[in-house]
Amino acid sequence: MKLRRSLQVVLTALALWAGSPLFAHKLSDSYLSLKIESAQITGQWDIALRDLELAVGLDANEDGVITWGELRAQHDALAAYARERLRFQCGESNGTLRVTEHLVDRHTDGTYAVIRFVVDGLQVERALEMSYRALFDLDPQHRGLLKLEANGQVQTAVFGPERATQRFELSEARRGRQFLAFAGEGVWHIWIGFDHILFLLALLLPAVLARNGAAWSALPAFRPAFINVLKIVTAFTVAHSITLSLATLGIVKLPSRWVESAIAASVMLAACNNLLPFFQGRAWLVAFLFGLIHGFGFANVLLDLGLAGKGLVLALVGFNLGVEAGQLAIVGVFLPIAFVLRGSWFYQRLTLQLGSVAIVLMAGTWMCERVFDFKWLPF
Repeated sequence: MKLRRSLQVVLTALALWAGSPLFAHKLSDSYLSLKIESAQITGQWDIALRDLELAVGLDANEDGVITWGELRAQHDALAAYARERLRFQCGESNGTLRVTEHLVDRHTDGTYAVIRFVVDGLQVERALEMSYRALFDLDPQHRGLLKLEANGQVQTAVFGPERATQRFELSEARRGRQFLAFAGEGVWHIWIGFDHILFLLALLLPAVLARNGAAWSALPAFRPAFINVLKIVTAFTVAHSITLSLATLGIVKLPSRWVESAIAASVMLAACNNLLPFFQGRAWLVAFLFGLIHGFGFANVLLDLGLAGKGLVLALVGFNLGVEAGQLAIVGVFLPIAFVLRGSWFYQRLTLQLGSVAIVLMAGTWMCERVFDFKWLPF
């Protein structure tokens, strides 16, 4: 027992030493796994150290590095936070969360605290109601991703501020509900993924224009502009669907930090192409090549949930279709406005040129942040 505890401390220290800094590009997610056996709930909650630093404060000496000693000193605070933010109910009975073990683990975007627990005082039979209220007061974009195993079936769900309390029927998995949950998460992910949106916009900005020598001119009709946009969106969709599937299924794995740095570089190059065209007439090819990289970024949302079988396929398809729906909504708003304004000085000079310069500067900052491990921009 003593040897096991010593080994655990060593592994924990190594995981913390190898961890990324407190901040990362990946959106704030935590991962909750529940298992119901013999009417008893056991669970594990993985939550990023960077998020716990905001919630309870871990970095005692404020040097930007969380050590094993600092984390261990806050075990009681973490247990209290878990009891306060996770609630379980069956009928009129409320369960009591009891923490059994504290660990750490590496996820695709850094180091996470692992809180293992059991829920006392509940005899779960047909249904379970759960409330998840972690970090919503600090970050409304935070999401809690749940994997629930009961009666030989796996259910998944996504908790957010608008769906903080959910009820789960344990006799059968509601596949439609799970599909819609991850489809909604896909839409949300593309809408608040600023780098993905800017990459798409950088490619779409010149889609309503034609390059004549060193100048841009307005396309004479809507049809060629629509075809340009269709090629770009289709290429981006096909590309990121390929790598999203490969990464989520575990066939291809790339370090998150490399992927996020490459995504920032892709945004910067796409915007540079609007100022000094070097992919002239091949925007769809740029969308496809760099879309492969963006797919790995999308996959990080699903990788750490640890799904398999039907649950994984359902989440993968739902999430991917949600990303496409969110992307089409952006294009549906952009294209009519861009087409109407395409011949104006406002669009050709201010929107296209100055907008592309702004995108280059922002994406360049993101790339430096991700390559050199620092945080400057608030998004």
